Amino acid sequence: MAGLYILLMGVQGAGKGTQAAKLVEALGLIHLSTGELFRAMKVQDTPLAREVQTIMNRGDLIPDELTIRIVRERMQAPDAAKGVIFDGFPRTVPQAQALDTLLAEFGGRVNLAVSLELDRQIAFKRLEGRRVCTVNEKHIYNVYFNPPKVEGMCDLDGAPLMQRPDDTPEAVNKRIDTYFSQTAPLLDYYQKAGVLRRLNADQTIEAVSAVLLAAVEASKA
Repeated sequence: MAGLYILLMGVQGAGKGTQAAKLVEALGLIHLSTGELFRAMKVQDTPLAREVQTIMNRGDLIPDELTIRIVRERMQAPDAAKGVIFDGFPRTVPQAQALDTLLAEFGGRVNLAVSLELDRQIAFKRLEGRRVCTVNEKHIYNVYFNPPKVEGMCDLDGAPLMQRPDDTPEAVNKRIDTYFSQTAPLLDYYQKAGVLRRLNADQTIEAVSAVLLAAVEASKA
């Protein structure tokens, strides 16, 4: 029996990672985030990792050939047999076509492609305003929506907060521009395939999750 394959799309800051975690808990699938795979390579010292590091530091997207190689390797792991929630991949139509080919090898197809839709200015503030604890990266704040009690300091351990290099205003605008120019055409691709569902991401996490889970159940029917 083929696995269940779900895509989460949306401009950076739309909450793809948060909603993917909700789906993992509810469905028992793996969360394949290309962003997390790429970030893990920041501490690796291999030729491929160094190439990824250079590209990310420029604020550019990882080329398709590299991305597809990394995704294929992850999907071959035993825990991916039940299905995958894709977050951050595919980003382009060529990647979507490559994913279709890859899933066919596993006897599956894209069951549902969800577009988490968010206003550009809100997306900018969610990203540019993000600050991360220098001691525990799970302690995350936002200067606009969830500021620390003391500016620049973590509420939980008093450590300084930092802004990630890819969260600077210049890098954020570049990432958002890239999404709308390169990834938005995917909406047409999956609309034509009959698997696209658009959701308003400017709601509470719980509200988005409820609609998303309902869409997943409908796709399985």
